Amino acid sequence: MAYIPPHMRLKKGAAASSPPSPARPPESIIPRFQRNIDLKSKGYPRKIVHAENSISKWFVVGLADENLVSGLTHLEPVAVESFERKSGEKPLALVLKENGEKVTEFSENPWIDVAEAVKQDLFASFELVKNEMRDYEFQEMKPSLVLRFGRILFHGGCSFTERSLPVSTLKHLRKSFYTNVPPSYMEHITSNVAPQIDFDFKEEKELYHVKLFDNMRPGSTISCKCTFVKDRNQLEHSKIELNQVRHLVADMSCLDKNLDLRLMLNTKRTLVALTDEELENVKSLVSSARLDSEVKGGLRWPLGKQSAGNRFTVVGVWHTKFKTYRNSSTRLKLRHADRFDFLTSNGEASNEVILKMPGIVSLLQEEKVDTDVVLEMLNENLRLIWKHFLS
Repeated sequence: MAYIPPHMRLKKGAAASSPPSPARPPESIIPRFQRNIDLKSKGYPRKIVHAENSISKWFVVGLADENLVSGLTHLEPVAVESFERKSGEKPLALVLKENGEKVTEFSENPWIDVAEAVKQDLFASFELVKNEMRDYEFQEMKPSLVLRFGRILFHGGCSFTERSLPVSTLKHLRKSFYTNVPPSYMEHITSNVAPQIDFDFKEEKELYHVKLFDNMRPGSTISCKCTFVKDRNQLEHSKIELNQVRHLVADMSCLDKNLDLRLMLNTKRTLVALTDEELENVKSLVSSARLDSEVKGGLRWPLGKQSAGNRFTVVGVWHTKFKTYRNSSTRLKLRHADRFDFLTSNGEASNEVILKMPGIVSLLQEEKVDTDVVLEMLNENLRLIWKHFLS
């Protein structure tokens, strides 16, 4: 007979009942995947939030006729480690076939085509944004119109590889926008593009963004912008915002270029009505963070210090270093971002180029919008993009 340790033996005549459940261990030693499950059960919000009447669209730019897309393009697998790690397969990119690269039927002024394709949605979306801004009495709401550079990735498995698909089918495939660009592209923008188009250097900064889950705001994530104060050896927050809300997303596959584009209208709300207790809880979480270059996101928290007041919990962190350039109507940001998501235990570092258009936002915020002036400025910004940012 197998040996049974004394503490596991049943007393004679005792019922063979299940042993009592062990006490729950403290959160600091619960395996990370179990903590992730707990956060999901608390209603952790989605990382990407769309407004109720948000607009999302995708279209092809470059060819003079959209009907040429099926015959001149196909979907080709691309190596993207972060996506392959999550799904186990390579995403797909829309590229020209070999014979497509010799086609002469490209649009002469694709930036005009883009402006025409988005103008109606842009004006309609911004009207809704202006209505929302009037309603937020206790929060500062800031709209932003940006262009981002990267690759549109299609997801759906190898069954679509090397296939020619009509635009109507491509529109319904699941897509994502991958913003990580090569370091050589960042250097090209810094050394060649910015000086050539008269962008003045504004500043170089390093920030940490601490993402907090607030169980009193289950649909939102709080983001604390922080700087590291050396003489205090701790983080100090400068601004507390709710997560970005998207109102318009227009993705463009630029067939004759090496990069694709995303035009996005979004808003952020700065929290200005926090109570003293709420502020103290947020400050304690931020100040208890410790710099650690060995971990994703660059920050770690001592055991038991990842939550405060039975209300706020750290769910993510970004470590960003960026350079900003500007001219009279646009802002150019070149950013290196190292991110970590505590919910999924995933982290990734990326190089990103972002062009903000505050000049257009100012025009759209006027009581009576001059649509012709807005379109003229949008056309000019897009023309610069095609001439200098897309190779």
